[in-house]
Amino acid sequence: MAELVKVAVIGGGSFGTVIANIAAGNGFPVSFWMRSEALAQSINSHHVNTNYLPDYPLSELVVATHDMTEAVSGAALIFVAVPSGSLRSVVTELVKAAAPEAMLVSTTKGIEAGSFLLMSQVLRELAPNAPIGVLSGPNLAKEIADRQLTGTVIASADAGVREAVQDALKSRYFRVYTNDDMFGVELGGSLKNIYAIIAGMAAALGMGHNTNSMLVTRGLIEMARFGRELGADPMTFLGLSGVGDLVVTCSSPLSRNYRMGFALGSGKALDDATKEIGQVVEGVNTVRLVKLRAEELSVYMPLASGLYRVLFEGASLESIVSSLMLGEQALDVEFAAQDEKQIERAAL
Repeated sequence: MAELVKVAVIGGGSFGTVIANIAAGNGFPVSFWMRSEALAQSINSHHVNTNYLPDYPLSELVVATHDMTEAVSGAALIFVAVPSGSLRSVVTELVKAAAPEAMLVSTTKGIEAGSFLLMSQVLRELAPNAPIGVLSGPNLAKEIADRQLTGTVIASADAGVREAVQDALKSRYFRVYTNDDMFGVELGGSLKNIYAIIAGMAAALGMGHNTNSMLVTRGLIEMARFGRELGADPMTFLGLSGVGDLVVTCSSPLSRNYRMGFALGSGKALDDATKEIGQVVEGVNTVRLVKLRAEELSVYMPLASGLYRVLFEGASLESIVSSLMLGEQALDVEFAAQDEKQIERAAL
């Protein structure tokens, strides 16, 4: 990818920070956009993002800016790392200044409220001719900053996007795998946040490893079941962006969604827990959207439905457990056998 002379990272949070620094470590000049002019100036002066990763020194090749035109002009590869609720407005501004052929890669794990569009679909709508990809996986930014061994997935139908991201981000501690099921990879990254909240709640209530293991496993089944209904390959959920991301977010206090669940399980109200965490918790929005869509599609998701009732209808965690333990379906690995839908699709 010798022709790639500039990378842009849009979003000044913790994950955007580590992505920008990895690319810079590979010799790419990186333009790092954020809303705060003061933070951008601080980063350029001190080479550290004091708001998110204050102990993580940044390469001098990372140049921060709050000017979108400055950030994306001349960039061949643009990572979009902003919360789902602001992605549309940010990308609307971005595409006015970016080159039409610039590759756009979403790192956001969420679903757009009102439209049920995944972030790649929003990118496609706003930049119909741009090559698009999705970066997802078990990627806790603090551990990446500590250079702990980490795997991620770049999913795209465009081989050029997959190769460009691998070139920009490969390192001795950050391994980039590829996948062409962009929808499945992105959906896995969004859905797992639901189950991380439930796992955090269970931990706060003193439930043990057996419970966590069951929640993770049944959560994975729900993810694959829902994803298949929407057109994703259920086998994609067995990869890093599915079970890999699910495991880490359901077991680590570094996960915002897990911390949200732990706060709720400790008796805090939703608004108070949100203020305590201080960052966007995507799973709260995701479960609201997924529960409604699952009902429309008649997809059986007792855990997601139970969490919805806890967050928005005042139910207790016990209602989640009851819906799981007393539910009508008891098949362990439902994708091992061909059901009617699989047979119908194979015949097409």
